[in-house]
Amino acid sequence: MRSNTARLAQALCLTLVTAATAHAADYTHYVTGDPRDVVTPTRGLVVLQGGGDDVDENYVRMGRLGGGGDFVVLRASGADEYNDYIFDLCACDSVETLVFSSRAAAFDPFVIETIEHAEALFIAGGDQSRYVRFWQGTPVETAIESVAAKPAPIGGTSAGMAVLGEFAYSAMSDASLTSERALSDPFNEDLTLARNFLDLPGMENVITDQHVEERNRIGRTVALLARLLHDGWTADARAIAADRETALHVDPATGKAQVFATAEHETPYVWFLRATHPPEQCAAGKPLVFPDVQVYRIGPGESFDLDTWRGEGGIAYSFSAEGGTLASSRGEIY
Repeated sequence: MRSNTARLAQALCLTLVTAATAHAADYTHYVTGDPRDVVTPTRGLVVLQGGGDDVDENYVRMGRLGGGGDFVVLRASGADEYNDYIFDLCACDSVETLVFSSRAAAFDPFVIETIEHAEALFIAGGDQSRYVRFWQGTPVETAIESVAAKPAPIGGTSAGMAVLGEFAYSAMSDASLTSERALSDPFNEDLTLARNFLDLPGMENVITDQHVEERNRIGRTVALLARLLHDGWTADARAIAADRETALHVDPATGKAQVFATAEHETPYVWFLRATHPPEQCAAGKPLVFPDVQVYRIGPGESFDLDTWRGEGGIAYSFSAEGGTLASSRGEIY
């Protein structure tokens, strides 16, 4: 890490460095702070936010566990909206954003080097199908995994969270999958899945979902689990589903997870779903029949252990899907 004197020098010239941009045919690069690479000691963290307004604590903790090094944001739409916001929170040497406009950018040496040198990495929201199309099977995929393996903090929100599990709802159709369509026909054209994309510690056998209560998506989460089991992708299907303005922070070394949220969100919950038995009916054109999917819900101040798949302080119950609807053992779905 650089000395306080060096940081003062950076502050004095910040107006010259902030919002510097570089354009290539297939990506745009923005940097706030010192564009030179630094190397700092890092610790692992996985941040899963369900979309909506960002949780400040994400970037405070990622910056701290990233040792105040270089923070990199990846996205496939938008521009540098994150740079100043994160820079003010993370106490970092720099915040850089790479905006991808094609798959070709995933083979660019500068892009790969920028990702590999990150001490913290965050994938923004947007359209996860673009991340799958642009990154799967490319050096970007490997570079992202190398950051997590340092270990160093890695996270994502909304579409960025969607691609952090071993399995992903890939959103390849023109319409976003709804719970109604997923439960009525788990093979409808909107239910698209990806596997073998990112290999992150603690995310084995996991698929994620976002904006859950806000957009009534827990039914589609159950349908996603059903497909993973039916298609033979895993015998132990697990899901982590988060509502908007709610983030789960996972310590990959211990599996321990806790929730952070914006002060304004009144129901900041994360749901952990697990199914080890196949659905009774999972067929094209027929309603899903899938009883006894285990659920554990936590909020701020409560915790969950991904290694043992057990929670503390939250609520345990179960879901059953039948006839195109979802029922809860506790009466309330959420």
